[in-house]
Order: sequence, then C-alpha cells, then structure tokens
Amino acid sequence: MAEAQEQVIIVGAGPSGLATAACLTQLSIPYMILEREDCFASLWKKYSYDRLHLHLAKQYCQLPHFNFPSSCPTYVSLQDFIQYLDDYVSHFNINPTYGKSVESAVYDEPTKKWKIQARNMFSSNQLEDFSCRFLIVATGETCDAFVPEIEGLNTFPGEKIHSTQYKNGDKFKEKTVLVIGSGNSGMEIALDLANYGAFTSIVVRSPIHILSRELTYMGLVLLNYVPYKYVDSLLTFLSKLVYGGDLTKYGIKRPEEGPFASKVKYGKYPVIDVGTFQKIKSGVIQVLPAVTSIRGNHVMFENGKEHPFDAIIFATGFKRSTNQWLKDDDNLLNEDGIAKTSFPNHWKGKNGLYCSGLARKGLYGAALDAQNIANDIKALL
Repeated sequence: MAEAQEQVIIVGAGPSGLATAACLTQLSIPYMILEREDCFASLWKKYSYDRLHLHLAKQYCQLPHFNFPSSCPTYVSLQDFIQYLDDYVSHFNINPTYGKSVESAVYDEPTKKWKIQARNMFSSNQLEDFSCRFLIVATGETCDAFVPEIEGLNTFPGEKIHSTQYKNGDKFKEKTVLVIGSGNSGMEIALDLANYGAFTSIVVRSPIHILSRELTYMGLVLLNYVPYKYVDSLLTFLSKLVYGGDLTKYGIKRPEEGPFASKVKYGKYPVIDVGTFQKIKSGVIQVLPAVTSIRGNHVMFENGKEHPFDAIIFATGFKRSTNQWLKDDDNLLNEDGIAKTSFPNHWKGKNGLYCSGLARKGLYGAALDAQNIANDIKALL
C-alpha cells in the first residue's frame, strides 16, 4: 500500500485530539487523526462508570471554540459530556481514521518528515505507512489501564476488574468488594458500590487531600489572583473545618504539601468528595492499608490483618505506551509518556513534534495545548 502523506497527523481521538483538530480546522490547516479504537473519546464512551460526573465546573472542562450549552448543569454528567463531544465532532466535521494503532514514529532527516507505521486493527493487522511534517501526540494521560502485580492475585477466585470495566454496583449487591486505589475514580466507585448495597472496603495507601466541589471551585478561582501556596493554606484549613482535623482514625492521612502543590509536583489530584467521606465516617465504607498479598479469596494487608472478598476492583490508574512507538523524541515526553517540561511550555518538541493533553492539567490544559499547537503550526506554514 502506498504511503499516505499528510501535513499534520494527530495520534489519538480523545478530547485532546478532538480539541487540536478543531483548532486546526479554525485555521484551515488540513490534518488526519489516527485512532486505535472504533470510536472517538473511547474512554468516555466505552470505559467509564455510569454515575461519573466531571469533577470540575463546566467552564474548566469545555474544549476550544465551543461552549457547553447553558442547559448543562455546573458539574456535567457522563451522558451530557458524551453528547457535548458528539456535538463538537459534528460542528467541526472531525472524521478520525479508526482502527489504526501506531506502532512506530521515526523522524526522517532527509525528507524532514515523520514516518509512521500503524497497524490496521480492522484488516488482518497489516501495517500501513503514513508520513507528515507535523506530528501531534494526543494519546491522553488515561491511555492503557494499569493493574499492579500482587503476589497471589492469580489465586483469587472472584471477579477482578479494572475501573475501566466497572459500570455500576448492581451485580455486587450484598457482596464483599475491595476497591484498590483511592483517587477520584476509586472513591466514587466505592460510594457507588455502597449505594447499591455492597459491603465495601477501599485501600488508601498514601496520604490524600479531600476537598468538596465548592472548595475546589473556590481554589481554582483564587489561583487567578493569589500564589498557590496561599490558596493551599486556605484550602487545607477549610478542609479541616469541613472534614475534621485528624482523619487518621478513619485510616486517612493528609499530605505534608497542600492540594495544589501536590498536583503541580507529583500530578496527584485531590479527592473531590461527592459523598464517600460520609460513608467512611459512618463505617459503611471501610478504609484499609496497602495490600501485601492474596491467598485465594483472602487479601492480606500491611497491618498484618486479612479479610475475605468476593470481588476486587482496581482503580489503579493508567500507564502510557508512547515510549514504545515514538522513536525520535529526546526532550518532549518522559518515560511515562508525560510532558518533560513543566506547564505551560511543555507542548512543543523538535522537528515538528507536539503533545496535547499530557501535562496533568486535565481538559482545561488540553484546550490550551490545542490552541498553542494550531497557532504554532500556522506560523510555521
């Protein structure tokens, strides 16, 4: 098959890729999107739980050149967000090429182009060749589901799934379920399980900040005017008023650093509480320390105790596989597939290489990246 030549190729049709495509369209720059799945925004359309709402207010989550409708609530539901993305794709006439899993991207010095090989997932897995002057990595922070290795996990007889396979707690009613991972997904899945009548436990391995939606919103507004260390001090103080000063009696410790410092330094989001903490406080959800091993349906914990479970849900996040296929990048992305340079100067590499949505800044950061990338390409053209 002849090589397909394009001016711009975007890898990934999640919100970052769609935002970049829209910004390129606004500037009349032709492009192609290569997407390995059979739909755009597959994480949202296929791999998210039913009760999911965006944790930040909608003005921090909308993509460039297209606002959420005024009828949308402040905290957008999964169904409303999918509808918004559907409307976004229609509005900008975005047509990703599906079933193309990029295997390698190499910069060819003589032609000054990126040479890309992608496996056709729909047609006998054959490799297809593409080339472009500008290559945009928009594969997302939530690229490949990650499940940690735990001694004896293969002996566990019950259901064990990653959070991307969880829809709701209906089938777990009156079962003992362990959620491993205490980020926002883990906390919300634990709440959902408890609401469906599952006997729910959650592993909280490291210190976490817990904030309400209102406190988070206030913090984001204040960041426009005040350095984040002062915002952190205020939020930590107010969080202690709302949730209590000492959470260790519930199995939870606060980090030494504030919520925004933790986010900037380690990419660790605060837990935005939508009701889970009250369930923990009342004993409906049990907090447990790190898992050490598993033996049959018994799970052993760091405190030396063990408990039996019917099911385990891994809310243990994601890994990125970019470094397996992106061959000629020494300064844009680190080994974990996250931007090396700190925000907001992280999006541009060498030789026409860019990244969108890989600075741990969520949808808001992806929207800024998309506009910067499109403007830069326009200037170079």
